[in-house]
Amino acid sequence: MNKRADPYDYTYCERTDMKVSIIGAGIGGLTLANYLTQQGHQVTLFEAHSSPGGYTAGFRRHGFYFESGTLSFESGSMVFKAMEDLGVRDKIRFVPQKSRWMSPRFDGAPENWEQFKELLLNAYPEEQAGLTQYFRHTEPLIKMMTALQPPASFKQSLAIPFKLAQFMRYFYQYKNVTITDFTGRFFTPSSPLYNFLKELGYPDMSAWLLGGAIYTLFYDYYTVEDGMQSWADVLAEAFRQRGGTLRLKTPVERILTENGRAVGVMINGERLSADIVVSAMDYKKTFLQLLDHPELLAADLHDKIANTAVSEGIFTVYLGLNIPHSRFQQMLKLPHVLFNDGSFGADVHNSHDADYFQKASLSLYSPSLMNASLAPRDKSSLMISAVAPYRWMNNWGGGVRAEYESLKKRVTSVLLERAAKLLPDISNAVEFVDAATPLTYERYTGNSDGATSAFSWNPHKRFYKNMISAHIDTPVKNLYIGSCWSSQIGGVPGAIGAAQKIAKRLGSGK
Repeated sequence: MNKRADPYDYTYCERTDMKVSIIGAGIGGLTLANYLTQQGHQVTLFEAHSSPGGYTAGFRRHGFYFESGTLSFESGSMVFKAMEDLGVRDKIRFVPQKSRWMSPRFDGAPENWEQFKELLLNAYPEEQAGLTQYFRHTEPLIKMMTALQPPASFKQSLAIPFKLAQFMRYFYQYKNVTITDFTGRFFTPSSPLYNFLKELGYPDMSAWLLGGAIYTLFYDYYTVEDGMQSWADVLAEAFRQRGGTLRLKTPVERILTENGRAVGVMINGERLSADIVVSAMDYKKTFLQLLDHPELLAADLHDKIANTAVSEGIFTVYLGLNIPHSRFQQMLKLPHVLFNDGSFGADVHNSHDADYFQKASLSLYSPSLMNASLAPRDKSSLMISAVAPYRWMNNWGGGVRAEYESLKKRVTSVLLERAAKLLPDISNAVEFVDAATPLTYERYTGNSDGATSAFSWNPHKRFYKNMISAHIDTPVKNLYIGSCWSSQIGGVPGAIGAAQKIAKRLGSGK
């Protein structure tokens, strides 16, 4: 067998006659489908909803476009290279995502880490000692991220071993420390600065990921100018043009197996054979709902899949505003705004706190400020989001529809009222309002409990021992995981990384 000339050429293939069924047309499924059709395989991509995208999708209401999942992504160089591989890079308008930061003590739009430090030092002069120590311990975590960046020159490549050694040093030092505990080393718990800094990332994520979170926010954060749905649509069209079959509004009922090997899927009671089945969807639902023979999983693995925590969901309010683009730009300044009051200390782990959303940090995002065509002429759009406690208030009403609607209406009013204090003019300009709970996100994205990024980022709640690598293999032969759920912390890069790993595996003929 000949070795491929380029180990990163995911279009290479030694066998081109495989029939592949992919479940889920999210970014992972779409990317993999394109790689495999490039290799010459016969690929069918099944999507339960009427449009592709999964968690990288959007929708329109009354002419206003809103994101229905992620707002942005990181690891730009890796993502852009993947799109170049697939010949679609020039069809997708990727742009940097910059943020405005607000609290009762500051309001600014720092463009880099140094400006962010200055913002905090000016806002909290009484915390200078703690901030100085915090910065001293955080900066090595940021610098170690450069070890993961592709070298731009031969000279930089010579430094890779040294950088990797530094990376591993800090990784082992902080891998089991949560960001909450890390922040508590420098600031009084429940103080405004403590409450703010412990939320620079996912709740209770591993502290060694803090450097990556900060690096991303200032140097490696991107979105799509035309909306995430346009990205999914480009990939879907490229897949069709390559001869692939995209079946929308076609939920897979079962993954079929024989003798411990995946052999196809069941659609509307019909058995469709396949040499390879790829689940580009939620890990839990793959094995707890779709697998036709659950006994293929060892009992301890079954329990682990069922009980491992997922990443936190969010609640989002969608607003269509009768405010012209130019005026709204003056109000919001940037499309993305992060607000943290700091003084309340909302506990995301308290699912019984009825007043949680009165205290939670807010994310404001305006698709129309990113692109005026994403709203009707002379109007603007706004999304108001807050991280939600896991299964808040008996999982949003305990299955009682009236209680669910009451909670949804109450939280919508709370977030709208809080946003109106930051942007007073929106109160009387609302033309359209809707909202999504974590259960809404689960219904439309398929992610368990509306998870925003696969499994929990808490180092003490791991599913995978290695939190970064893509784990595409499963206990069932010829069944792979091709979504963000292949890695602990998921995300767009996780989904694309899984797609590339599967493409490489199938392309090698092994």
